[in-house]
This record gives sequence, structure tokens and C-alpha cells, in this order.
Amino acid sequence: MTAEMDPVKLMKQEVGRQAAARVESNTIVGLGTGSTTAFAIQFIGERLAAGELSNIKGVPTSFQASVLAKQYGIPLTTLDEIEAIDLAIDGADEVDPQMNLIKGGGAAHTREKIVDALAKYFIVVVDSSKLVAKLGTTFPLPVEVLPLAVTPVTQALIALGGRPELRMGIKKDGPVITDQGNMILDVTFDGIDDPASLEKTINNIPGVLDNGLFVGVANEVLVGEVKDGQATVRRL
Repeated sequence: MTAEMDPVKLMKQEVGRQAAARVESNTIVGLGTGSTTAFAIQFIGERLAAGELSNIKGVPTSFQASVLAKQYGIPLTTLDEIEAIDLAIDGADEVDPQMNLIKGGGAAHTREKIVDALAKYFIVVVDSSKLVAKLGTTFPLPVEVLPLAVTPVTQALIALGGRPELRMGIKKDGPVITDQGNMILDVTFDGIDDPASLEKTINNIPGVLDNGLFVGVANEVLVGEVKDGQATVRRL
């Protein structure tokens, strides 16, 4: 299927385009990770190149976001050099009706949480398959762990009722290593009843850097859908 024919790709492009349209000149923008956010980064770059935007600086949440931003001509900055982030755009693996999220399918959730939580306004870009009635029902919860603590953290997560699995690399022997040099445990729960409390409990386990629960961080969710072969976007 070509890009023109693939409605899912068109829908992701449209969500990314609408998020990119919200970026204003003279702002600092958090640049998220993932396929839909990648289109937002592309369209921000195109708006800069066309002269629609000026004096933008991006704060990337991952190596992937950094590479894309450079490719599309978006100047980058670091958290050491700025006082605030005006707008962050990022994806999610699950979104519940309260706009709480599970993130970390791309193993970048720790940096994403730092950037997204610092932003004055955080827009989540997803397709409708990511909407769930309760977090943890379709996607395991990623937990970033220091390598030396994988075994005790695994035992602690089992005690919390989770089923942790070390995330293994694809086309690479051994585990996935994050941009910070740590490992990821993907923890399956049969639904998460209290995301706020579980987020804190897991982060209090010694050796855990952060987990993929984002509670009360999102300000807006843009949902892409394909209806009758047409790409549409709605706000949650």
C-alpha cells in the first residue's frame, strides 16, 4: 500500500498536523517520541521552513526525536538552558477517560515524563486504538530499572500483583537498553484501578528510575480515527 492509500498513515499525519498547528513562534516545544509524534515534528519543521514559525526551540524526549528534529531543521535546546517549556506534543500507548496515560512502548518514558510534566500545556496525539476504559488492559506498564536491580525489582513487582518481563531487543541479542543505559521491565496487570497510587508505589521501589504511568499530566488528547476510509481527528 502506498502512503496515499494507507488511511492509518494519513490519519496519523492529520493528528500530527493538527498538533503542529498549535505551535506558536517564540516558544519552547517538547518533542515526543513515536510514529504519530514524528509527523508532528515533520510538520513543525515544514512550518519553520515556510516562514510560518520563527524562533522555535525543541526539547527532544529521545534520541529518535533529536534525530528527527535535526532532519527537519528544528533548533534544539536542553533543560539546562531554558526556564520553561510552553507546549509538549507526545504520543501514548493507552489513554483512559480521565486522560491518564501509559507510555513507554518506545522505552523513552522517563525523559518523556520529565519534558511533558514541565510543559505548561501537554497535547497527547493518538489513534483511537489507544483509548481504553481502564489503564493496563491492553498494554503492559513499562518500568525503567537500573541493571543491577532487575531481580529485586522484578520480585517487588510480582508482590504488587504484576507479571514483569524483561524487554528484549529486536534484531539485537539481549535486552533493550534505554537512552539512559537502563533496562525495561514490561509489567502486565489485569487493569490498574488506581493509577496515581500505583505510579508512586512503583517509583518508590529502590532501583526503579520511573514507570510509564502519566497521571494528571495531559491537558488535551487529539484522537485520530479512520471512518469510511477518511482520516478524522477529534478532541477527547
